[in-house]
Amino acid sequence: MSATPPSSGPDPRPTPTSPPDGAWHRLLRMARPRATRANALAALLAIGLGFAIATQVQQTNQNGLEQLREDELVRILDDVSSEQDRLSADVRALELRRDRLLSGADGSEEALKSAQERVDTLGILTGTAPATGPGVVITISDPDHKVTAARLLDALQELRDAGAEAVQVNDVRVVADTWFTDSNGAVEVSGHQISPPYTIRAIGDSATMASAMDIPGGVTESVRRDGATSTVRQADTVEVTALQSLTEPRYARPVPAPSK
Repeated sequence: MSATPPSSGPDPRPTPTSPPDGAWHRLLRMARPRATRANALAALLAIGLGFAIATQVQQTNQNGLEQLREDELVRILDDVSSEQDRLSADVRALELRRDRLLSGADGSEEALKSAQERVDTLGILTGTAPATGPGVVITISDPDHKVTAARLLDALQELRDAGAEAVQVNDVRVVADTWFTDSNGAVEVSGHQISPPYTIRAIGDSATMASAMDIPGGVTESVRRDGATSTVRQADTVEVTALQSLTEPRYARPVPAPSK
């Protein structure tokens, strides 16, 4: 007796079906970008941002040293080399003084000499002592009174950045608390009214300071734009004779030395 195999009926598992062509068409239409005002505005902002970034990068590259002329690069290198030599000489002098003080030989005499040199240095820095040395003499002729206090202050800042150690404007000594202002068509320096021609005497490295005055867009060019003229003369000996009287500080007090 043979067994008859059961008849195969319909498979109960569902079979995957593909979406109709109309569904695919609707999906593609929904994914397609639409030309709306918001999309157009976003695209314009992206283009503008990219242009601004490219312009800034180009300006940054142009403002580097690669845009300077060969003589300007040589001058900058000479200034750096001169400053390095000066600092190296100062280091050697300080080390020699330290060794003499620590050796004990002629200690009191060396200490007294060191203290006197310190007093002389402080006198120059505070403006209570005259100074002499190499430097520059800057003369600004301003017959129409176009040069302002801000312009003279710019000249002072350039000289300080170039290493000026003692400065005098006309008959006024420039110190740490010196201030400039315009008053009634004239220029005042720490309350003293000065009139053109303005003469600035500065002691320091004469070549470095003269170069600082003549850089493109610097003081000499700015004074020329004001309608005035300026000359810079390097000299082996510049006399800074104007003195500043010391005043008692109202608020600042020295810190007491710590007890051993």
